[in-house]
Amino acid sequence: MKNNNIEIILIEDEEDILELIEYHLSKEGYEVAGFLSAENVVQFLEEESPSLMIVDRNLPGVEGSEFVSQIRDIGYTIPVIFLTARDKDSDLEEGFLSGGDDYMTKPFSVKELLLRVAALLKRSGVELSDKIKYRDFTLDIKKHELFIDKEYIDLTKLEFKLLHTFVKNAHQVLDRDFLRDTVWGSDIVNFNEKTINVAMNRLKKKIDSRGEKKYFAPVWGVGYKLL
Repeated sequence: MKNNNIEIILIEDEEDILELIEYHLSKEGYEVAGFLSAENVVQFLEEESPSLMIVDRNLPGVEGSEFVSQIRDIGYTIPVIFLTARDKDSDLEEGFLSGGDDYMTKPFSVKELLLRVAALLKRSGVELSDKIKYRDFTLDIKKHELFIDKEYIDLTKLEFKLLHTFVKNAHQVLDRDFLRDTVWGSDIVNFNEKTINVAMNRLKKKIDSRGEKKYFAPVWGVGYKLL
């Protein structure tokens, strides 16, 4: 199974459990960033675009659900699975109210964890194959093809890369510098501040010619967000 572009954050203070989960996630093809505490995770989120986070609640420094609540307040929407020994009904409620998307208690089945990871990634618009589904989009990564409700939409390579970047970072505000570096890269010819606006307008006309679906929201002075 090839999941090479899907990165998962794992925060677990018990090193043997951390290594066990890292091993099995890596074996499935995921990229894994492991942390023994939440201390440097926000900085990592600022620099990378992980697809999912697995969080223990009994962490040093800051309790796991408090940390998730903090990143939700900042604006991060990354899906979260709590993996914890806290198994009371009140603990479960607390986990979901803090911003968790799923909750597993220890001792746990590795196979069940992997299935829950795959299910949550799928619900979040991340597919574990050469095709990614998000809302009514189906993106074929190998062929650089887009289908909306099974209808083929003809995109240029740059337009496809632009849309793919938004789908991988859905619900997050992508600023112009990030879009420039990620989509256009270092080989930029005649790039100016209007280049992104022009590309976005062309993409929006192709995927929503009547302007009814409102896929994107402009963020004044910053960039755009895929809704």
